[in-house]
Amino acid sequence: MQLKHFNRHTISTTIKTYASSFFKFLKSTSFSKALLVAIAITIPIVLGIIYNHLEIGLALCFGAFWSAPSNTQGSIQQKITGILFSVILITIISFIGSYLNVSLWLLIPLLGLITFAIAFISIYGFRASLISFSGLLALVLSFAHTPKTLDPLEYSLIIGLGGLWYLLLVYLAYLFNPKAQTEESLSETFELTATFLKTRAKLLGGSKKTLELQDKLHQVQTDLIENHEVLRDLLISARKTSGNSRYQNKQLLTFQQLVEMLETAIANPVDYNRLNKLFIKHPQLKKCFKEIILQTSEILHSFAILSEKKNDIAYTKISSLFETVDSIIKPLDNPDNYEEYIILHNFLKYQQKQFDKLKRIQWLKTNPTLKKSDFLTTEKLKRFLVPQEYNLKTGLRNLTFKSSIFKHSLRLSATMMVGYLVGVLLEFQNPYWILLTIIVIMRPSYGLTKSRSKDRIIGTLIGAILAAGIVLFVRDSYILGALGVLTLVIALSIMQKNYKASAIFVTLSVVFIYAILSPDVLVVIQYRIIDTVIGAALSFMAIKWIWPAWGFLEIQKTIQTSIAANALFFKHIATVYIDKTNLTTSYKVSRKKAFLETSNLNAAFQRMAQEPKSKQHNIDAIYELVVLNHAMLSSLASLSTYLQHHKTTPASNSFKEAVNSIENNLLSAQQNLEFTTRKKNTNKQKPESLSSSEKQLINFTFKDLEALIDDTPSQEKNYHEAHLIWEQLRWLQSISRKIKALVQETNL
Repeated sequence: MQLKHFNRHTISTTIKTYASSFFKFLKSTSFSKALLVAIAITIPIVLGIIYNHLEIGLALCFGAFWSAPSNTQGSIQQKITGILFSVILITIISFIGSYLNVSLWLLIPLLGLITFAIAFISIYGFRASLISFSGLLALVLSFAHTPKTLDPLEYSLIIGLGGLWYLLLVYLAYLFNPKAQTEESLSETFELTATFLKTRAKLLGGSKKTLELQDKLHQVQTDLIENHEVLRDLLISARKTSGNSRYQNKQLLTFQQLVEMLETAIANPVDYNRLNKLFIKHPQLKKCFKEIILQTSEILHSFAILSEKKNDIAYTKISSLFETVDSIIKPLDNPDNYEEYIILHNFLKYQQKQFDKLKRIQWLKTNPTLKKSDFLTTEKLKRFLVPQEYNLKTGLRNLTFKSSIFKHSLRLSATMMVGYLVGVLLEFQNPYWILLTIIVIMRPSYGLTKSRSKDRIIGTLIGAILAAGIVLFVRDSYILGALGVLTLVIALSIMQKNYKASAIFVTLSVVFIYAILSPDVLVVIQYRIIDTVIGAALSFMAIKWIWPAWGFLEIQKTIQTSIAANALFFKHIATVYIDKTNLTTSYKVSRKKAFLETSNLNAAFQRMAQEPKSKQHNIDAIYELVVLNHAMLSSLASLSTYLQHHKTTPASNSFKEAVNSIENNLLSAQQNLEFTTRKKNTNKQKPESLSSSEKQLINFTFKDLEALIDDTPSQEKNYHEAHLIWEQLRWLQSISRKIKALVQETNL
């Protein structure tokens, strides 16, 4: 009976989970955008068939479809601008494409030149790369369809009109639900923060899978910081265009709490090893702290799924756990165990601050009346956005082999020329399919191109097999048309999250549509597979052998930028501690930059790790530098979190000497990296000997605190401050010296 009940419960839970995921998918902006594309391309074709103007319907369909990539994350103004530029580009390219019916040997260099010009637009950022992709789609598909009743100018203008038709639908969808994208991004931020905390809890007290969990933590942190950038841009852009609103202020304040929660989650009052040793000695504390973090994660997860439950039970449980921890720690408040007491008490305080942020988010969800002092000014918020430069100088600056986009544009144009030549010489049915595969698969990085090539081939094979089985039994044109649209919607919805599955549905959609037009659909499937394999193979060979962009050629610059960002954040922290100033906007911007650049470094390392072993130069040293940068950010976050919530004592000369020593180490590391960026340094430098102040800091112990706080009146409070500050300085000194030594010893 118990087994039956267990199975019934398991099945019920599984069904609920899948149902919840399915409904979440239907509510997602990915699905709504895919649905919008389906509507935008279906209506013109249907109307074209009804009124016997199919060519006009097809031109409108192409214009809508080619403009769709620019409908990505961002404010409505950014979307409108992106789609309008896409419309202009596809109109021009379609007009040029109408005159590409020239001799093969003239067409090949023209194809390469136009491809390079379109691809090079990507130098102006992510949205520009999507506009560029729209142009490439227009170029490639100009080989697929030649209008018979429309002249080139009419055809290209109607394509532009199709893009404007799609823009109208995007704007109407925004008016219908203007909060959709913000709500989804905020929900993803809650979910990622919950996952980060859950992973952090598993690391607490040590684990057999420590390295695996740390890698996962770094990856989640990277995803979370990227999500922060998207959400920050959405919220601040909305504030700039529509002014103060209660909803926007509430979302901004919620986002602020989530940013600070990440900072506190990364923070550690002492290094991991010392804390883990204490948890081995006090296993009950480890259990309690882990449960506190897991409960916090669960509450954040409930926020992510927009649950209306009040989480009263979870809040009560966390409060009870805090009381338990406090009762275990209090007996340690004696001379023999005082260092242990301070370490654990500081860690408890960090978790309590996290709990306070959680309760504030819950309060903000109740739609409270906000005071004007709670609002963040637009001028200050603007400083968190990094403006993109759209000028000719940026283009000229990137006309060099040092630019990854320049090399990618050349590589793509060369591959397109070879791909089209192969398709024509081998007399393939649709040689443009090879080109389409190339522009979809090829990316500036080796790892992503390789994975997309593999996923595209596997997805196409699976899709072709499934499609062949379906079209043998289904012959009705209306059913095939409906299946073609449905599979296209699914393909576009999941393209960003599961490229392999998306390739399956793209293949299904293409085959269903061709099954309506062509009686011998099996030949279409055969050529689809061959063209995809050739396109994927050419893309992979090109990224490996034509002006390759290996990670080791660029990662030293990323390391240098990350160290510089951490150094700037540390400088702001030291200034606040020494001068006793409030946390300024510059301070918060430097914090944001430190988190972002550490995330960028991790992403760069992950790309490098996907490359061939022969190209992973100094991979172990680079991994250690990535870990050290994360450790430094953790320490800086600890100091930052403490400064936000405590009044501090005057800074001593010893503190200033320690700060100077750490800053000098980081500056030296940056200078060495700058040198190797300009000129490879083959002479390994001997590590410098420690100065007396550095020796004092590295050998600093708990007993040394007494000399710092004997003369202060509030002795216990100052013990807590002195221990945390000096523990972090000792740790930062150790990390900065290791970074400096690694940079000197490693020929990056």
